[in-house]
Amino acid sequence: MMANDIKTLILLILLLLSTDAIAAPADIKRVADVQYGQDTDQTLDVYMPTRAKNAPVIFMIHGGAWSGGDKASKAEFENKVAHWVKRGFIFISTNYRTLPKIRPIEQAKDIEAALLFAQRNISQWGGAADKFILMGHSSGAHLVSLLSSQYTTAVANGITPWLGTISLDISGYNIVKILTASTPSAFYLEKFGDNPDYWQAASPFYALDNKIPPFLAICSLRSDTACEQATHFTQKAQRLGAYAQVLAVDLSHGEINSQLGKNSCYTSYVDDFIKTLSPSMPLMFTGQGVRMKANCASNQVAPSLASTGSAARVLD
Repeated sequence: MMANDIKTLILLILLLLSTDAIAAPADIKRVADVQYGQDTDQTLDVYMPTRAKNAPVIFMIHGGAWSGGDKASKAEFENKVAHWVKRGFIFISTNYRTLPKIRPIEQAKDIEAALLFAQRNISQWGGAADKFILMGHSSGAHLVSLLSSQYTTAVANGITPWLGTISLDISGYNIVKILTASTPSAFYLEKFGDNPDYWQAASPFYALDNKIPPFLAICSLRSDTACEQATHFTQKAQRLGAYAQVLAVDLSHGEINSQLGKNSCYTSYVDDFIKTLSPSMPLMFTGQGVRMKANCASNQVAPSLASTGSAARVLD
């Protein structure tokens, strides 16, 4: 074998080894591109501890303006997997059909189908169907909020009741309000069309008509509308008997997604919400040194319920 051939072979081996290391750390298993529907976009990735058993599950929906995004984007999974899978959670990152294939309401149906599939198959990955937590960012946050607003219908359709929902920064809880403003949003008109009936059907605020699982609405203090919309939605949820909170953070729209899971007061606050979702959940964090509690207590985090008309604030 020529020297150049040997060098090439060594480089290929190193490349393969490095690719495996990036794909999943040694103590985390990854099952990629599991098909939950007939379309090539209807797939999910499962990240799990090597010895998962009856584990809780974070079910993540990516953003992308209802027309793009991908489950394998590092912002969707990297820090979240590093933080929660190391603590015994399973993390599922989900793709779905987007515009122009299907419109937002139908996209929420894809999310429901993916959730049903994941719950029915989660035991083979070491998870529990009754320990799911829904999470979504941007347009994905809109979709999990819409599904959560229709909780009673989802359960009637076969979904196992989930523990709670974490919505990561979306202004579109009330599409009607956005598109009946004095200057309607051209962006939302493009995504939701010009039919007021569709706007209402696609609005989590209007779909919400019954008690839902605990709900954490995270919003950016740098947005003009996100925290106002989140507060109105959670106030309505509370009036219907739900435990609902707003957490406003001084991070950009993208950072709210990509920074979650990093060592911060923001992540610590989300952990605290997760701990309230079932009696066994605090045990997932035992001995993990969930961090910065002293610093976070000194006015870096000032949580309050949405019913007060204000929002929690994180200063990072």
